[in-house]
Formats: sequence, C-alpha cells, structure tokens
Amino acid sequence: MTDFLLEIRCEEIPARMQVKASEDLARLFGEELGRAGLTPGAIDSFVTPRRLALIARDLPLETAAVSEEFKGPRTNAPAQALEGFLRKTGLTQDQLEDRDGVWFAVVNKPGRATADVLAQAVPAVIRAFPWPKSMRWGTASQTTESLRWVRPLKGIVAILGEDLVDIDVEGVRSSYATLGHRFHHPGEITIGSAHDYVEKLRACHVIVSHPERQAIIADKAAQAAAAHGYTVIEDKGLVAENAGLTEWPVPLLGDFDPAFLEVPPEVIQLTLRINQKYFVLRDAAGTLAPAFICTANIEAKDGGAAIVAGNRKVLAARLSDARFFWEQDKKTALADHAKKLERITFHEKLGTVADKVERVAKLARWLVEEDIVKGADADLAEQAARLAKADLVTEMVGEFPELQGIMGGYYARAEGLPDVVADAIRDHYKPVGQGDDVPTAPITVAVSLADKLDTLVGFFGIEQGPTGSKDPFALRRAALSVLRLLETNGLRLNLKKAHAFALTDHVYRHVFLNTKALADVDAQTLAKFGFDPAKVTELEWQAANLGRPEIKSFVGAFASSDLPFLDFFADRLKVQQKEAGVRHDLIDAVFALGQATGKIEDDLVRLLARVHALQSFVATDDGVNLLAGYKRAANILKKEAGDLPTGNTALSYTPEIAEAALIAALDVAEPRAAQAIAAEDFEGAMAALAALRAPIDAFFESVTVNDSDADKRAARLALLARVRDAVHTAADFSKITG
Repeated sequence: MTDFLLEIRCEEIPARMQVKASEDLARLFGEELGRAGLTPGAIDSFVTPRRLALIARDLPLETAAVSEEFKGPRTNAPAQALEGFLRKTGLTQDQLEDRDGVWFAVVNKPGRATADVLAQAVPAVIRAFPWPKSMRWGTASQTTESLRWVRPLKGIVAILGEDLVDIDVEGVRSSYATLGHRFHHPGEITIGSAHDYVEKLRACHVIVSHPERQAIIADKAAQAAAAHGYTVIEDKGLVAENAGLTEWPVPLLGDFDPAFLEVPPEVIQLTLRINQKYFVLRDAAGTLAPAFICTANIEAKDGGAAIVAGNRKVLAARLSDARFFWEQDKKTALADHAKKLERITFHEKLGTVADKVERVAKLARWLVEEDIVKGADADLAEQAARLAKADLVTEMVGEFPELQGIMGGYYARAEGLPDVVADAIRDHYKPVGQGDDVPTAPITVAVSLADKLDTLVGFFGIEQGPTGSKDPFALRRAALSVLRLLETNGLRLNLKKAHAFALTDHVYRHVFLNTKALADVDAQTLAKFGFDPAKVTELEWQAANLGRPEIKSFVGAFASSDLPFLDFFADRLKVQQKEAGVRHDLIDAVFALGQATGKIEDDLVRLLARVHALQSFVATDDGVNLLAGYKRAANILKKEAGDLPTGNTALSYTPEIAEAALIAALDVAEPRAAQAIAAEDFEGAMAALAALRAPIDAFFESVTVNDSDADKRAARLALLARVRDAVHTAADFSKITG
C-alpha cells in the first residue's frame, strides 16, 4: 500500500470557491478511482489561493482483477440488437451465455497498474471539474474544445509513493516541483512524496490546510484585539474568506479616527467587512471600537507597521465617503426622498415602488383601524409605511443595499420623527429568515405585515406565484414571515378579508395603468364617455373602462386569485408546523374540515390553536381510544354508505343499555363540544369528546350494528353517523394515522 499526492497549481482561486472546490476534487477523484476498482483508505484534500491538492491514502500498486456481468437482448431478438451488444462488450457470440433465452456477457478485466489508472483519472477529473465560473486562456482558447479552469493552469504534481505519475493536460506536464509562498519562498520546491508535502510547504510559508488557516486567523485576531482591550465581533464567513485570501495569514490590528464613529455603526461595519475584509472590534463597553484587524499574507520585517499604515489610509478614504453620504442624505427629508420612488419599477405589471408604498400605507392603516393590529396609531402606521422605502434612493443605500430599512430608521430619527415610526422603518423587512427576530411593536407589525401581504396579493393577482423549485419573488419566504408575525403577535387576521382589501387597490391602480397604456383609449374615447382628457382622474379612467372586455379579463384575473392565495398559505403553514414538530397528519385533519365544507380556515391563530389542542389530545389514552372507536364507526359507515338512513331516524324500539348510554353521552357531548369550539376553547372541545370514549367502547362490545331488524340497523347506523359528525366538529379524525 502507498499514498498518492496530487497538486493542481494555478493563478489565484477566488476565496468563495475554494472550500467547495476542495470537496469536489476529493469527490471526483474518489469516483474515478471507484470506476477502476480502487478504494483508497482515505482522501485528504487541501486548498490555498494558488493550489488544489489531495492525498489518497493506502492505495495498492495494482488494481484487482474484476469480473462484470452484462444482460443483453433475448436470444430471438433481431440481429442488429445482438451486434450492438457485442460491440458494447467487445466479445463474440460464442463467448456469451444463454440463460433462459437471454444473452449474458461476462467480461473479465485484468488488474492494472495503479499508476496507469491515475494517469487517466487525473486528466478526467480536471476536465470535468464543476467550477461555478471558469475561463480559457492562451492560443488554445481559440477553440471551445480547449480546457476550462478557474484561472490559468500552471503546474501539476502527481506522485505515487516516490514515483512520478506521468500526466499531460493541455501542455502542462506533471513534475516533482511546486512553488512556495509568493514572497517568502518564490522559488521551486521539490516534493519527494505525499509524506513530506504538508510540512515541506509549511517550511516555505504555505499552510495548505484551509481549516488550519481559519484557526490561525481566529486565534491571532482574538489575541491582537485582547491586547488592546477589544473583542472581535464573531464573523465565521469573514474568517473563511480571509483564509481563502492568504497562504500564510498574519492578523494585524490597526485603528481609525474615532470621529468616524458619528456615522451609524452598521455603515462602519459594512465598510470594514465588505469593502476591506477587515474584522470589526468592540470595546469593553460593547460599543464599536475605532479599530480593525486586517489579515496580511506575509511576515513583515517591521512587524506589519507599514501594512497597517497602508490599510489605515485606504480605510480613512472609505469612511470619509461613508460620512459624506450620511451627511448628504440627511439634508433631504425622507418624504422628499420618497417622491423619487416613482422612478423605480417594482414590477412591470405592479407599477412603481411609489405605487407599492401607496398600497402598503392604505393596508397598514386598515390593519390598525380594523383592530387586527392592536395598540397602534393608524396615522403613525400610515406615516411609517409611506416612508419605509424612502431610503432606497439615498446615497448610502445605493452604496450598501444591505442597509435598506436600517438607514431609513436612522434618517427618520435624525429628522426628529417619532421613535415608533423610525423603528417601523428600520424593522419593516423583518422577519427575513428563520432565525430573524419577529417584530412585536404594533406600528412595526402593521407596516411589516402590510408590506408582505401586498407583495403576495399582487404577484398572485398577476399569476406569478411560485412554481416547483422556482420562486423568483421570494413569495414562500414572505408567506412564512406573515405566518410568524401572526403567530408571534397573536393577530386575528381573516386572510380572505385582507386579500379582498389589498386587491381593491391593486385593481384600481392597475386598471388605470393598463387602460392608459392601451392604444385605443385616446381623447376621443374619453370624450365619448363625457370626460375632459385634460382633467381626467384615475377614478374616471376606471369608470370609463371597466366595461371593456380586456379590462374585465384583467380584473377577473385579480379577483379569482383568492383561492390560490389561501391555498398557498395553507401549504406554507403545513411546512412551518412540520418544522416545529407538529405531526403532518394532525395538520391535515384540521385542514380537511375546511375542505369538506368548501371554506378554508383563514384565521391562522384559531387554526393553530385547534391543531395544538388536537396534538395534545391524541397523545392521551382518551385520545387514542376515541380515535380507535371513531375509526371503527367510520369503517362501518363506509361499508354501508349506500344504505345509510336519511330523514327521521327516531327510535321505534327500546334501545339496549349501551346504546342508550351512547345516545345520552352524545346528547351531552355534542352541545358542549359545539359551545367550546364556538368559544375557541379547543381543549374544552376535546375534553367534551373524550367523554364519548367509554360509551363508544361499551356500544361496540354489546350492541350489534347490522341487526337483522331493519329499524334497529338503520337507527344504529345513524347513531354511528352522530358519533362521526360529533368528532368532526374538532377535526377530521380519518386523516389521523395510528
């Protein structure tokens, strides 16, 4: 057994591609060896900005002989089928086996030298490598058949044991030579074998392990910060990026003018992190420190003083720009910034961002005035909504799109607007993802909810809902955000009613927009309806054109979007609750009630309360036994579906004791369950139904349902139907497994 070293050297690999490339190299190489019958003991992969490498451990010097069996055509198949099978296997007909009228081929492959396998495998891996972006170079790039790689290929090291594996890829031939650090050891290094590769490169100032470089950066950055009384704001992504930019990382601490701290801290953090790849620091009080840590790729003779000075100068220019944007943006009121939103298209069929703002403002006010969002001032909610998108046209958000909303909050506060308005502007995009905080301040909740509902209603109205894995407008995320807002804040929102309100403004505005765009709606058309073209209002446009077929079609598409909209929320709720640990069959059992009546439950708080009560109930003995009794009753009713009684089912005989007991129990349980459900006391409804457990058990033990007496049979089937219907007031138990 021996080890194999492969190093593929090239010009700088982008940091964001390195870790995945290292994983892909190990995977593709392992697959190529597997096809040849080779299984290494382990594959260790490495990556630096200038090289991809791996070591395959414990490889045999030769592959084992393998025997492969192929099933061919039937013996009576056309001659062409047999000829194709023979070409595929490389055998003659007399070498095939006839097994029950089917040809089989057994191909014996002798063992091969592992070096020969590697000589074929490495070029195959290089040519098949799945870089997100790649390039061609040199004279060979004139043809599309030439090699593509992330950056021009410079060298290959391929050593099995201590022997060179001869490989040639587009004129780049394998050798024992590689390069060390670009500055500390720019000359060639001779690698003897896989055993000395990692340490020989370390001696030449190259750490080939990406995780090791990350650990060095994190540890030394923390030490440098601590020496000055600071702490590093944790940023694993930035640690990985810096590890991808260096082969010999050396974290260095620098500082900047504390006067720049007048700029919002998020701006400074993004300037340091995004523009400069610097680590951000906090002081002992937990506030942003006027300092940074950069990662050099060299052990400087002056301890890094010149490097820090250069980085400090560049950072000062960046922060000066940020401070200029901050001061300039504050000179214009948010309301004036908001006027420029007319220049930005939200969607060609949904108007501009200014149109969206108008809709969101009306919807936010409606949510407050309808007492859906409690404790909010309708005027402040509308004001916040009208200003929420204003920062999109500011210089700062133009430079840092990640700060939309956040900067609006700062500008609102600097302008002297109420804190609740500033907070709503800042947080109205939340929650963005699963781990994001959910707003609870009433004004913020109203604006956030209105923003997301408007987006969902609009895109469903123009039939642009998600399809399969495609969701270009992030509607699934928006729906989950709505669900989290409703659940966290206990909001009683009738989704169908909200859809109808939001839809009104969509139809109003887009009938106007679409009719204005139609060529045949001109001054003469308006005059025919008695309107002055110079003074026509949007409302007049709407009134003038609602009777036209194309407008009817347009309005109809919007108006019929409520069912897909509600179904979409139902699906998202199922996904959310499954992730929260709620059994999918219990969710289906509650949703099935709405499907049976044709009315989907659109109060999500009520729906979730019902689901959670059901989950608790079915975990009890009463729940398990009631479910068993229900299923027995439902199965009997299903078998006798054609003979179920209709009309008057009053008893014409004296019921048996257990039968009478079940009737009495139902007489009590049915109204109690109905009253509890009307009061949204779903635990109470379950408790009322639990009282049916013992009477149902006793009924099935002592009463014959399919009695020979037709009257008894009909009455008992009707009784079982009462049991089923009583249980269905809580949930459709037929959907529950177990």
